[in-house]
Amino acid sequence: MKNSISAYLAFAVLAILPAASYAVDTLSTGGVSTCLEDSAIQVNKLDITFSRSTREITFDVSGTNAEVQKVTASLSVTAYGNEVYTKEFDPCHHDNRIDQLCPVPAGTFSATGSQEIPEEFVSQIPSIAFSIPDLDGVAKLQLKSKDDGKEVACIQSELTNGKSVELPAVSYAAAGMAGAALALSGLSALGSAGSTGSPSSSPGFGEVMGWFHTMATNGMLSVSYPPIYRSFAKNFAFSTGLVPWAQMQHSIDNFRRLTGGNLTEDNYDYWKDLSNAASNSSNEKRSLDVVIKGARLVIREVEATINDTSSDTAASSGEEGLVDGLEKFGQELLIPQSNTFMTVLLIFAIVVAAITVGILLVKVILELWALKGSFPKMLADFRNDYWGLLARTITNLILILYSIWVMYCVYQFSSGDSWAAQLLAGATLAIFTAILGFFTFRIIHLARKYKKAEGDASSLYENKETWRKYSLFYDNYKKGCWWLFIPVILYMLVKGCIIAGANGHGLIQSTGQLAVEALMLILLLWQRPYVAKSTQWINISIQVVRVLSVVCVLVFVDQLGLSQTTKTVTGVILIAVQSALTGILAILIAVNAIILCCRENPYAKKRKEAEKSNRDIDDLTPLDARESLLMDNPPRKGYSEMSNFNFTGPYEPYRDTDRLVDSEYRDESRHGRHSSRGSRDSHGSPDGRHPTKPGYGFAY
Repeated sequence: MKNSISAYLAFAVLAILPAASYAVDTLSTGGVSTCLEDSAIQVNKLDITFSRSTREITFDVSGTNAEVQKVTASLSVTAYGNEVYTKEFDPCHHDNRIDQLCPVPAGTFSATGSQEIPEEFVSQIPSIAFSIPDLDGVAKLQLKSKDDGKEVACIQSELTNGKSVELPAVSYAAAGMAGAALALSGLSALGSAGSTGSPSSSPGFGEVMGWFHTMATNGMLSVSYPPIYRSFAKNFAFSTGLVPWAQMQHSIDNFRRLTGGNLTEDNYDYWKDLSNAASNSSNEKRSLDVVIKGARLVIREVEATINDTSSDTAASSGEEGLVDGLEKFGQELLIPQSNTFMTVLLIFAIVVAAITVGILLVKVILELWALKGSFPKMLADFRNDYWGLLARTITNLILILYSIWVMYCVYQFSSGDSWAAQLLAGATLAIFTAILGFFTFRIIHLARKYKKAEGDASSLYENKETWRKYSLFYDNYKKGCWWLFIPVILYMLVKGCIIAGANGHGLIQSTGQLAVEALMLILLLWQRPYVAKSTQWINISIQVVRVLSVVCVLVFVDQLGLSQTTKTVTGVILIAVQSALTGILAILIAVNAIILCCRENPYAKKRKEAEKSNRDIDDLTPLDARESLLMDNPPRKGYSEMSNFNFTGPYEPYRDTDRLVDSEYRDESRHGRHSSRGSRDSHGSPDGRHPTKPGYGFAY
């Protein structure tokens, strides 16, 4: 940690990061693995805890031995890929005597005790080691026979200070942030109800959830993450549907058991028992990440990254599949590999059910309100269009989650074992893709139709019915960029396929994702498609950080051979950048909420102005200037009161017949008879039909 100033500054930043703390001024081990095959001495337990305040180290070692033998011990500590401490000692020497290991007895043995460490050695331990969350350190103990010097045992364990950046409070805050964005999006849609061409507020629910998906999936790739970044990424796992729930996992296990699944080790109880065993063997309470790292899959990663030599060997041999990103990410949350898709499917079903009940409850409230009195006109559409609103909401949810859904479905195809789960993955992926494909085809068809008839596709924004049905796909885009939702859907599809399809191959995942993110950034910079400037820069900034995040993830790829210190520094920088952007989005959501509460709704203001204008036309007097004969085309009484008549029928408005209509009106007024054009009603409209604007007629 003293090799470079930049590394020390990065670790200083780590020390002040918010962290869950379960210990004070202590270092301890957690999780045990062997680093020697066919060892004569099998060590099953190694718990070592050092307290800086008491300068005392306590140990608890147990295992089995085939024969009595005298040994020497060598203890080394590696931090961030660098060996920072090493010491050899003889358990039989009077200065370091450990009676239980002098000699190591045959059969089962155990040794517990404590030793006081001299102040001169304690002062050499950097204070920062006790405050850095998710300390990346490994302690290794080697035992050698005194008779022939042959290594008879080798065990290693991760070091922890009991602090972690994986905080439930962060997940709750992120969920609250997403909920606030959803509420603001709903209020914005309510305020613009009945208006066309009105963009939604930004950052909205889709943008916030999309950003959370980015941070979560950045931690799912098959690369050697520093522990601190993996812990950070797990705070946002909930956004992808990975919510650990014991009762749900048991139900999924039973479902898989009945449909051909193999539950020998890939089940919730197996991983839960492993977690409990690791917890019971610990002297200090540890975070979930430390506990699960004692599991077999995580141990394989530790073995691959214990030092530079073994890491290089693993990389050169191409055994990158040992670091299985998606599998490990789920199992650290106690979600077995084959349960992943079914977990996400059930969470999605629960969300859809909650949305359905919520919208139904709103409809019931409006119906009761209507029975007792009138309610604002803006709520009329919500009352009368229950099924349409529900369908659009679910479609919007599918659009937001499409990339994540593709990822989990493809992952189920490659790693799942239940035929029923495979069938559900295929069916739901086909249905979701078909729904988005249908809307894509429909919008393209309407755009071509409008462009052929009117010269452009502006009616996608101006036609009320078209806007109501399809605007969720393009409401924030400029009229000339309505088509941008198509490459966005393809972007989500390709991104999900790359992450899941290349699982176990971090280099392919990282480079493929970098290419996709870079192409999307180029498209946004080239088109600048968003209506509002604020929306423009928010989305471009999010995409820039996405590209930078994938560049940082490339540092964690084993094939590049970068040191563990470099990886940790990069992880800290990545956390800082992503946290900063998340904080900015949270501030913008709060600002939008203040603006929404304090400023008059612009769409409601427009409606009031239109209504006032209509009243002014209806209240004309003989002295009004608009009745003057000096005007070229003075509006006629009878026309004004119908100026807002919303006519639908097989007629088209035309301007060239204004004089004909006026002359016919004068003939009727003067002679009290009908013109040859046909009969009129009391307002002077042919066939009892009213024009939509004063001075406009209709042609058959």
